[in-house]
Amino acid sequence: MEWLKDVWDGLIGNATAIELFFIFFAKIIEVSIGTLRSILMNKGYRKPAVILSLVEIFLWVFVASRVITGVSESPIKGVAYCLGFTTGIFFGSLLESKIAFGKVLIQVITSSEKGPQIAATLRAKGCGVTIVDAQGKAEARKILMIYTNRRGSDSLIKEIQQADANAMIVNNEVGSLIGGHISPLKSLLK
Repeated sequence: MEWLKDVWDGLIGNATAIELFFIFFAKIIEVSIGTLRSILMNKGYRKPAVILSLVEIFLWVFVASRVITGVSESPIKGVAYCLGFTTGIFFGSLLESKIAFGKVLIQVITSSEKGPQIAATLRAKGCGVTIVDAQGKAEARKILMIYTNRRGSDSLIKEIQQADANAMIVNNEVGSLIGGHISPLKSLLK
């Protein structure tokens, strides 16, 4: 078992538990910020993405230099760095789904009877709803097009499902919108 102790000592080297926790948690924060920054940039929120990139690179410089300068003496630093990266991707995507930036277009195909009722309920909540007459395989249908914030769209979909359990619902993110009767959008420094 002496060889196991030698392997362990070679892996740990001169790294302290505090240093390893710093590398791990700082990397989680850095990668979470980077994940959020990438998503914001893809959605067109450039100013907040630029600010986040400054924090991200600041953290990266100090964390990466800590690992690179000591990885040959303490390979466990590289392991902490890798685990922090992986965990950061996970937490960054969770954070973005909680913040839920952007707008969505929800399309609902429902019966001719329930369509106007669902539209009236959603309009009373302040949602923009357009109703289109359509013909399904066997009967006349209504297509509702609802433009709303991504945040809260899940509860809106649940409400539609409660009103019509047989409705077909399609949820799409909106890249851009021009014209229409939409109230002025409050954007995040866009």
